[in-house]
Amino acid sequence: MKKKLISAVLSTILAASVLAGCGLSGAPASTTSEPAAEAPAAEAEAAPAEEAAPAEAAAPAADAITLTMAEVNPLDGTVCGAMDLKFKEKVEELSGGSIIIDLQGGGVLGVEADVLDGMLGGTGTVDICRISAFALTSYGTKKSVLLSLPYTFQNRDHYWAFANSELGQEFLNESEELGLGVRGLYFGEEGFRHFFTVESKPITSPADMKGMKIRVSNDPIMTAMVQSLGATPSPVSMSEIYSSMQNGTIDGAEQPTVNYAGNSFQEVGPNLTMDGHTLGAMMTIISDAAWEKLTEEQQNILMEAGKAASDYCREVSEQRENEVLDELKAQGINVIEIEDKSEWQAACKPIADEYAAGELAEVYQQLLDLAN
Repeated sequence: MKKKLISAVLSTILAASVLAGCGLSGAPASTTSEPAAEAPAAEAEAAPAEEAAPAEAAAPAADAITLTMAEVNPLDGTVCGAMDLKFKEKVEELSGGSIIIDLQGGGVLGVEADVLDGMLGGTGTVDICRISAFALTSYGTKKSVLLSLPYTFQNRDHYWAFANSELGQEFLNESEELGLGVRGLYFGEEGFRHFFTVESKPITSPADMKGMKIRVSNDPIMTAMVQSLGATPSPVSMSEIYSSMQNGTIDGAEQPTVNYAGNSFQEVGPNLTMDGHTLGAMMTIISDAAWEKLTEEQQNILMEAGKAASDYCREVSEQRENEVLDELKAQGINVIEIEDKSEWQAACKPIADEYAAGELAEVYQQLLDLAN
């Protein structure tokens, strides 16, 4: 299926979701730049549709506080945008218009690294930002790097058990405790990332990856993961994946299912190996300066709205992924399910041993135990 048709299908699904979230009964239906370059969650779908108009909210109060919120992805057609819009809607609804969220999508306020630099530097340009859950490791946090280790989360239930646990709250609180000038509000996710390859090279086990050239983001953990699985990491930019697979420069790459389809990668990489090596974990943060100018009641409103947005993300992400996966299967894409991941996990264990060492070893074990 061509890119425009995929985008139309996804936009229709999300449009219905946003309408449901704006007042219809029932639960509504339904990617952050990597450290210094591009992060898994920040890789937006190609040729996105126009951004969705934010939901109508209560009329602003005369003394309303406006908080500027940055999103690197388009608001329309992405899980990130859907979660952001839900947060905006709930804040303005619960506050009766005393808090306005000026949500700016599509990266108009800058890439994630620039936005974070500004927030931590106290420029005051951006008050709230949705980031990859491990982006703050570049600024001094330690625990969040554990969320990017391969094969950490067994499934979505495992991730959400973490996100809604006391341990998850510890991860959200870490930047505040370190005095970085920002604090975590809530978690989200955009689904598991999977490998996809050219037609002649399907991947059913790590052995199949030996000698392959696989594109991954410019991140040490992602690079180490591909090397551990026997392949050679290739530093191709996101925008060059399609042409690089088409001309044989690389044999494959990896993306969440929705991004894979949204970029029409199935046209050049019709083998989709559902190994789920990493979950696209996300976090929304607010600057201390913005937080401190709110009353306690208003702070509580942001927390309540964050919980609603997080819950909504859980539903939207899974539903959109299932819809797209069904569509891919109907197209005849070779979807390879990996039921037993023990071999994959064993190959990548040295990465966890390196990054989840010392004082983080116990924290990582607590994270793993939440799968039980």
